[in-house]
Amino acid sequence: MTRDSTPSGSRRPIPLQADFPAPLVEAAGHLAEGKLAKAEAILRPYVHQHPADVNGIRMLGEVGMALGALRDAENLLQRCVELAPDYHAARYAYANALYKRHRYDEALGQLDTLLAVEPTNPAWLTLKAANLVEINEHERAIPIFAEVLAHHPGHKQAYLSYGHALRAVGRVDEAVSAYEKCIALGSGQGEAYWSLANLKTYRFRTAQIEGMEALLGDETCPYRDYYHALFALGKAREDRREFKAAMAAYAKGNQVRGKAVPWDPDAFHRDTQELKAFFTAEYFESRAGVGCQAVDPIFIVGLPRAGSTLIEQILASHSLVEGTAELADIIALARRLSGKRRREDPSRYPSALAEVSAEDIRKMGQGYIDSTAVQRVTGRPHFIDKMPNNFSHIGLIHLILPNARIIDARRHPLDCCFSGYKQLFASGQGFTYSQERIGRYYRDYVDIMDHWDSLLPGKVLRVQYEEMVADTENQVRRLLSHCGLPFEEACLAFYSNARTVRTASSEQVRQPIYTSGVGQWRPFREWLGPLCEALGPVLDRYPPETAARAPDSAPTGSVSSA
Repeated sequence: MTRDSTPSGSRRPIPLQADFPAPLVEAAGHLAEGKLAKAEAILRPYVHQHPADVNGIRMLGEVGMALGALRDAENLLQRCVELAPDYHAARYAYANALYKRHRYDEALGQLDTLLAVEPTNPAWLTLKAANLVEINEHERAIPIFAEVLAHHPGHKQAYLSYGHALRAVGRVDEAVSAYEKCIALGSGQGEAYWSLANLKTYRFRTAQIEGMEALLGDETCPYRDYYHALFALGKAREDRREFKAAMAAYAKGNQVRGKAVPWDPDAFHRDTQELKAFFTAEYFESRAGVGCQAVDPIFIVGLPRAGSTLIEQILASHSLVEGTAELADIIALARRLSGKRRREDPSRYPSALAEVSAEDIRKMGQGYIDSTAVQRVTGRPHFIDKMPNNFSHIGLIHLILPNARIIDARRHPLDCCFSGYKQLFASGQGFTYSQERIGRYYRDYVDIMDHWDSLLPGKVLRVQYEEMVADTENQVRRLLSHCGLPFEEACLAFYSNARTVRTASSEQVRQPIYTSGVGQWRPFREWLGPLCEALGPVLDRYPPETAARAPDSAPTGSVSSA
């Protein structure tokens, strides 16, 4: 596989026994080469013909995980464990599937079963610690990572995960050390380079930049290392004000990564129009007074890199509010309502809500409160869900949780979109990997938010990033008032809050307010023509004093815009 091809990701070879049937041997070969479709074409009929063959079931389950069919993978691997409780590799794969499905407590149960047999297994311990991180148990996770590395100092993934956990709790120097040790190991360097770049405050040394360029020039460089290194190099060049070289790296990184992360802007536009058509004033009038009446949640929505982490940090500095994370529960509910099992299946969301009873609506809201309880550790009466993509689901949120507070974090469209374009996301957010994709996404976001504003006036508070950094105290008072919270000085000293922060802005929100994030797109304006064109009339809506103008000239041919 070439480095520009659609990847399989790093994969462990399937251990083969001498008596493995020929189809499984062939499928294992395809898996080792990243040829997932060929492996699936063999495994699916094989498992149908041999429904009790746990090796075939496990292999098909791991193919499902690699292809993103997580529900199917989970079901297969669960059956595998039921058939063979002592098949440890299958139970580990099942735990990994549960982890990817955000079912962390269940994953931890499976891992504890494994660790009772082999307490020092580094892969099992690392996955356990990763699950603990996802439920905000960083202080339990960090010693586990340290223990793994004490006994397995060459464990690349443990160093990376250790660095991520240390960063989340503000132990930045130790996180940097973990990432740099990973680079020194000579394996997984691309991801470690990006982890340093993603600190946003780290500045690369010349020798490190040369190391990235050498990695990118190596024809044997694994795909995952390749695209991580491209985004890291872009950040390194931008910090040195080498804007042309930075844009070239960002453009290539987006081009390469975008091939593997599908996104259909036309489909998203259609989804947006369907939501607008379904959620009407008449619909909500007919369901007034239903839903779970809890006042706990505060939702922060918008686009990534729009200032949502800053808003979260301000609110989480209040004595009555707990910051959690970007929770997937609302999106998971929308997916369940859709009834889709495969990407190509037609969706029943939002139309499925037409016949849902008042009691079922209440249960959906209570289900959200119950499922997010695992993220709440402080006992404070309010908590934050800052999944940005929830802006599409404000109608659903209002239906099932009518007392929830909602905040729209908004930033200048060029600053916001270009910042997203430069950001390499751990998963999802496929709309960011081209200028056209993210520009069209921003337009649909503004369109659906206009709909919610007209349908539910006053429901959503819009917080403009530029206004927050220019007039912080007044904007903080406005924010707290919307949430029904009394003013507290601690919200102005948000940078002193020692809470864990797991987003790309973790180090930025541990600093006082600064204005350097305003206008970051301007040095790159000659290459942002496709973005400006995709944004279209959205640019004209922006306040005149900060309104962006289209580039004076089209992008030069020296830099492609993926």
